[in-house]
Amino acid sequence: MLFNSFAFLFGYLPIVLAGYFLLDRWATAGAPASWRRLAPAAWLAGASLFFYAWWDVRYLPLLLASICVNYGAGRLIGARAGAARKRVLLAALALNLGLLAYYKYANFFIDSVNAVAGLAGAGAGSLPWSGLDIILPIGISFFTFTQIAFLVDCYRGEVREYRFIHYVLFVSYFPHLIAGPVLHHRDMMPQFADPANAHPRAANFAIGLSIFTIGLAKKVLIADNLSPLAIPVFAAGATPTLIEAWIGVLAYTFQLYFDFSGYSDMAIGLSRLFGVKLPLNFNSPYKAANIADFWRRWHMTLSRFLRDYLYIPLGGSRRGEVMRYRNLMLTMLLGGLWHGAGWTFVIWGGLHGLYLVLQQAWQRVFGAARAYRWLRWWPGLLTFLAVMLAWIFFRAPDVATAWDIAGALVGANGVSLPRGLASHGTSLAQWGLHPAFDGIRWIELAGPGLPVLLAAMLLAFKAPNTQEIFFLYEPAIERIFQPAGRWAFSWRPTRRWSVGFAALFIACIFGMNRVTEFLYFQF
Repeated sequence: MLFNSFAFLFGYLPIVLAGYFLLDRWATAGAPASWRRLAPAAWLAGASLFFYAWWDVRYLPLLLASICVNYGAGRLIGARAGAARKRVLLAALALNLGLLAYYKYANFFIDSVNAVAGLAGAGAGSLPWSGLDIILPIGISFFTFTQIAFLVDCYRGEVREYRFIHYVLFVSYFPHLIAGPVLHHRDMMPQFADPANAHPRAANFAIGLSIFTIGLAKKVLIADNLSPLAIPVFAAGATPTLIEAWIGVLAYTFQLYFDFSGYSDMAIGLSRLFGVKLPLNFNSPYKAANIADFWRRWHMTLSRFLRDYLYIPLGGSRRGEVMRYRNLMLTMLLGGLWHGAGWTFVIWGGLHGLYLVLQQAWQRVFGAARAYRWLRWWPGLLTFLAVMLAWIFFRAPDVATAWDIAGALVGANGVSLPRGLASHGTSLAQWGLHPAFDGIRWIELAGPGLPVLLAAMLLAFKAPNTQEIFFLYEPAIERIFQPAGRWAFSWRPTRRWSVGFAALFIACIFGMNRVTEFLYFQF
């Protein structure tokens, strides 16, 4: 079930909201004390499991088994002391990573071994190995990493609440289950346990529906209309020319941003309807001044996870510059593999690791305060171009296609212009430019693609982001998730805003002529 589907908007969501608030009213009207706080949470947990089963009910037992095993492991870690706690933690981590490795990386490993053996001229008696018939369970990376963070927090003594119903809800909570954000147990459990969150509040509905509508518009009106520009360029064997490559790569760069940013906004808005605040996941990443700033703004909860549970345990920057660079590279390489089982994702992670190493070395030579001053606005442009180049490997079906597209950006495949300029072919030929006539060349000046791309670029670089519209952010607070009271509302619903958001929602409804999945669902 997709957030941008009619079944979700006009079926699932109203029923789940009604049940959630009616159970809260029943609980406060004289239900047994043991049910007063757990009934709404139990309903929401059951609805979240139904939401997951809607995709493929065969993988619901896998999710439930993962929840039960990790919950039990967390209780054991909390009850043990000394070396016993560490043994339980290591066993649970191995089980989680082994499950993820089987479903996500088994065929990647087999294909890689077959490729290496083929290059080495191995005999045909034992190779190639045949691939496994595995269907990747949707959201497995997110619910696995969420529970790994829970286990580590248990080991560190940071977990205080172990109600099973709340834990099931924490892992399966439908606004975040499929594509994040990555949640922390300590941030969410107090909210699930707070009975006041199960009371319907007009303020929660006003801001929740508004943020959800903005996210829906990002997905339906922007991201989905950029997809036709990107798909032909990234097709295997497409050999795009210079202008085609630039338009296609830019289209995917902004499609991915508005698709995932839209999902995150929709998740935050939906969660707010239930009185629960999810952590922010985006903060205008294409406005970043350098690559480290980009990762503080892009997929913020994953960046925090990689920092707290991978980079710092590896040693962080505590053992000198060389070890710091090594840890940055390892963290980003593993972050690339987390996104997908393929060498394109390894290269993508390696590029970002290299970017971070170069940035740190640059700052070490010139000093953090003076490293970019003389460049003025160039660091932001260089950061964006570096990120865009890495997205080519993130999106391409294979390494060869990625290199072909990267070469096309500098004219390796020649230059062709839209069919609309064909009448000027003679004069253009004098400059070495040849309009495209065959069926593969896809650039058309008609249709919404190019205007939407221009609008997307203006919005990403110049417009305020969602939290800037709705919140007054306190930059002195480091933590991404802000508990209640740490955000000061600077937005209030007015008649003008209501009419505007209603019109935007109606435009999204009419734009939903085809329901498309979110790009991050594949991870």
